[in-house]
Amino acid sequence: MHLSTRPILRRAALAGAALLAATAAMPQAAAAAAADDRIPVGGGGGLSAVIRYTENGIPHILARDYAQLGFGTGWAQAADQVCVLADGFLTVAGERSRWFGADAAPDFSLSSATKNLSSDLYFKGVRESGTVEKLLATPAPAGPTKDLKELMRGWAAGYNAWLAQNTVTDPACKGAGWVRPVTTADVAARGFAVSVLGGQGRGVDGITAARPPGAAGAPGSASAAAVPEGADPATAAEAAREFFDTGRYDMGSNAVAFAGSTTASGRGLLLGNPHYPWQGGRRFWQFQQTIPGELNVSGASLLGTAVVNIGFNEKVAWSHTVATGTPLNLHQLVLDPADPTAYLVDGKPERMTRRTVTVPVAGGDPVTRTQWWTRFGPVVSDLGAGLPLPWTAQTAYALNDPNAANLRGSDTALAMGRARSVAGIQEALKRTQGLPWVNTVAADSAGGTLFTQTQVLPRITDELAGRCSTPLGRATYPASGLAVLDGSRGDCAIGSDPDAVQPGIFGPGKAPTLQGAPYAENSNDSAWLANADRPLTGYERIWGTVATPRSLRTRGAVEDVSAMAAKGRLTVADLQKQQFANRAPAGDLAAADAAKVCAALPGGTATASDGRAVDVSAACGVLAGWDRTTDSASRGALLFDRFWRRLTASTPARDLWLVPFSAADPVRTPRTLNPAAPGIGWALADAVAELKAAGIALDAPLGEHQFVARGGRKLPVGGGTEALGVWNKIEAPWNAAAGGYPEVVHGSSHIQAVGWDGGRCPVARTLLTYSQSSNPLSPYYADQTRLYSEERWVTARFCERDILTSPKLKVVPVRERR
Repeated sequence: MHLSTRPILRRAALAGAALLAATAAMPQAAAAAAADDRIPVGGGGGLSAVIRYTENGIPHILARDYAQLGFGTGWAQAADQVCVLADGFLTVAGERSRWFGADAAPDFSLSSATKNLSSDLYFKGVRESGTVEKLLATPAPAGPTKDLKELMRGWAAGYNAWLAQNTVTDPACKGAGWVRPVTTADVAARGFAVSVLGGQGRGVDGITAARPPGAAGAPGSASAAAVPEGADPATAAEAAREFFDTGRYDMGSNAVAFAGSTTASGRGLLLGNPHYPWQGGRRFWQFQQTIPGELNVSGASLLGTAVVNIGFNEKVAWSHTVATGTPLNLHQLVLDPADPTAYLVDGKPERMTRRTVTVPVAGGDPVTRTQWWTRFGPVVSDLGAGLPLPWTAQTAYALNDPNAANLRGSDTALAMGRARSVAGIQEALKRTQGLPWVNTVAADSAGGTLFTQTQVLPRITDELAGRCSTPLGRATYPASGLAVLDGSRGDCAIGSDPDAVQPGIFGPGKAPTLQGAPYAENSNDSAWLANADRPLTGYERIWGTVATPRSLRTRGAVEDVSAMAAKGRLTVADLQKQQFANRAPAGDLAAADAAKVCAALPGGTATASDGRAVDVSAACGVLAGWDRTTDSASRGALLFDRFWRRLTASTPARDLWLVPFSAADPVRTPRTLNPAAPGIGWALADAVAELKAAGIALDAPLGEHQFVARGGRKLPVGGGTEALGVWNKIEAPWNAAAGGYPEVVHGSSHIQAVGWDGGRCPVARTLLTYSQSSNPLSPYYADQTRLYSEERWVTARFCERDILTSPKLKVVPVRERR
């Protein structure tokens, strides 16, 4: 802070001490009112707020209204994450190529674009078309509320004020010309990017590469006959399934809510364990927001967001998991024979809209490209390399993403922060309908639970898909929920539900929902087994599957939480134990049998994939003796991990297990490792040879080779990969030369274990695994990462008395200077 603010800080600190004395015996509402009297008013008409920092640099932002709450939030986020934030604003401005070159890759936090150029072409097109401004001007409930617009306005002002009053020290952007002030529209554009991550954001490369036949870089029309009838349906179906497989995302999550019937207090419990990237612009940031008498909520937001996305208040807690709903569909167009940039609907031609965009490029000439838009959305040339969608003289494909008309996600979060029960959470979801690609799991202080998949999806019913799917759609829809509708027929238009706030989406009454169950859990599979004793069925295919195999993470999670619910008398401490149990379901299923196969190998040798004979005899005992966990101290976990990844990548489930999947027993099947499964021997030989070549003992403790380096220290990290089914999910690239898994790229992120004991304040323990700041010079760069390494937690300070008694309390009034 500048010297001129120090007297203000001293006065605020004294006011805080006085407030503590006055509030020691006050009810929470009275304490909040007392706090309201001590919020400074910005001079000269500017915005202001008070930020109270407690342990681990967690800010508790106190303000008089939403604009000023946004101001304090923007200021505090900038203080911790200015470089990451500035990088994201460069993305949504379409200026990455100007600063970093056209061929460099973005960090993938705001789209799936593989190069800066395609990212810029898309986002600059969004900007020049006025898309975000039109959404901002749309009246609620279809558009954002006044409160949200005030929050975003304040956030931009707070970010700008921090830039104006402080010096950037983070080496990632110190002195960089691309760190610039932002506007409310910039903040909204970032929210738009998050909203379309699962739709247009996943198709950016295909949107910006689409060319009419005969144009430079476009495929010739000779391949027209191959689309769609000539495409192999099985190949297309598998490509679509893989493209939309939530297990392959760099986002995931677990969450479980327990009802009062299962807890010691008779009140609800919630454990949220989102799996998100550890670096870049999709990190969470932890904080509390308070407008006395109006809003009091604590939790975490995605960077650049002005609201608490997942969190808790005095009465209710919630978390999100990435949902299986397919948030886009395709319309296959029949083109005008005389013009491949016009398409026919009921025999009448409609011209496509040209969106010509010019992007400046560092060290080169500007690049100009044209994108083509239809009544359904942009023309797209592919959905990933496995699902090409060629634009020929006869046909093209348009991508429909209803979230491109949805700027309501932060309104949903704001409404949830005001909720007082799980019924209030559900009402907030129904009223705002802003969640683009997640489920919601919630618990409340009265003992209620909720799971719901209330998300924005194109209104594709099974009846519509059956009646209007093209040959390609008849392959992809059952496999993945990706509908490909006949765009030439007006009767194939997507309809609307009467309870939907925007045309073309499902109303919340159609969302799979489970209320009041003893437990409600999700680990990124469909809604079917949110509670294994009360399966959810009857929803359309686009929401997800029913009676299909579950991931190992889902199976392990359901086993764990159902056993916890049956045991009863649960507390927050039980949630903490579950988070770090680090049980590996794959190990429980297969390690003992793999050890037996190993022991039965003639001469203790197995043939590697390159044909070498490898002595694997030492591995047999290591596998047999492994404790089936991925704790840092676990011996054998690393060997099994390297073996299991190879085996499952090469061996279909039908060949891997002796007992196949049964919809009547979905948590326990498939099971029993097939000793004759192709690949067991060579997967074992390759794993042993790999570890020996790297100088890693077969029984080395996992934490010696799964770690992160912070401040010159190696911090061991427990947890395991999706392939092992571990609740505490950790994904790290293998680097034998660097010692194994030397850096986590995504996994457990903002963890919260929340309950109530009848007192005035929620009982909450939290962890932000990668810590609050990405600035290596910050004291909050690695402090919570060390806690995570040691499996220790942060005790949340929610009530005023708890905040003001923090031994690390630092009161920082912040204001605009005009």
